[in-house]
Amino acid sequence: MTKLLIIDRDGTLIKEPADYQIDSFEKLEFMPGAISWLGKIARETDYQLVLASNQDGLGTKSFPEETFWGPHNLMLQTLKGEGIVFYDILIDRSFEEENSPNRKPRTGMFSKYLNGDYNLADSFVIGDRLTDVQLAKNLGTKSILIASEPNPEAGFTTTSWENIYKIVKPQRVATVNRKTNETDITITVDLDGKLDGKLDTGVGFLDHMLEQIDRHAGIGISAKCIGDLHVDEHHTVEDIALALGEAIKQALGSKAGIGRYGFALPMDDCQAKVLLDLGGRPFFKWKAKFRREKIGDMATELLSHFFQSLSYGLAANFHVKAKGLNEHHKAEAIFKAFARALRQAVRIEGSELPSTKGVI
Repeated sequence: MTKLLIIDRDGTLIKEPADYQIDSFEKLEFMPGAISWLGKIARETDYQLVLASNQDGLGTKSFPEETFWGPHNLMLQTLKGEGIVFYDILIDRSFEEENSPNRKPRTGMFSKYLNGDYNLADSFVIGDRLTDVQLAKNLGTKSILIASEPNPEAGFTTTSWENIYKIVKPQRVATVNRKTNETDITITVDLDGKLDGKLDTGVGFLDHMLEQIDRHAGIGISAKCIGDLHVDEHHTVEDIALALGEAIKQALGSKAGIGRYGFALPMDDCQAKVLLDLGGRPFFKWKAKFRREKIGDMATELLSHFFQSLSYGLAANFHVKAKGLNEHHKAEAIFKAFARALRQAVRIEGSELPSTKGVI
């Protein structure tokens, strides 16, 4: 269902003058950061933007039509040039004492959104007055109040459009708990930031390889595993890969706007190539040979098994190829190449789903 960002005009997008009427081009001044951060919201999310404003007495002698539409249309043209398009513009012209059903915070002019076709619970009203907060409550949306002091009535309070971007942008974070008779795993992934958690799988070389993904994919990973290492490291490596894949898949959400595909790199004497597709279908192909039985405390035969398990947990295509002389470098190059491929694939590049199928 469609999510809305209902944005107030004066005091939110553009600065409100002392007389409360932007009736000349000289009074048109955007709020700091509004254009750049709203542009990122428009490009990177799937919210439908709605502009809603009370304009007291618009069309009367005290506020003639022509003095309003000139600055207003210039504002819209400026925003459109930055890729910011409003799908609906709702303006109430009444005075407060008229008690119009269309005047915010009343919901009259929003009636078409009060049905099952819109996801109001995950929508926002953004404004600089408590009437905007009340409108959010009346509509059943969340609210963001632009104010210098926190207000307990508002869902969020901020003076920064950068913070508004961070609030409305979906958080691509997921935690997976996987417990079997062989392993007990908790793993968290943040696709857009870093985590304070540690990597503690019980297998030192695996920790080192997960660190490569964390660093070179530009994502955050924390992992804790208690496994049956008294048997061997097989179950730990396999289940960590399955849990990591599931966590990344959950964090991706709908996958709208992602790059989807992704990397080849050299590491001293070695070279590695990882082709990746986050298309929702697991497939795995491996072409890399290791002459040593173990690197550190991890069997080299488990390297391919790790990525095979990861491809199934993530529901992704992996084609892995590597060659070189130093076995440690070869393994590390594979993990770094995978991390760089993942970095490209999970990066937000727009708001559309990268598939003609309509779902991935």
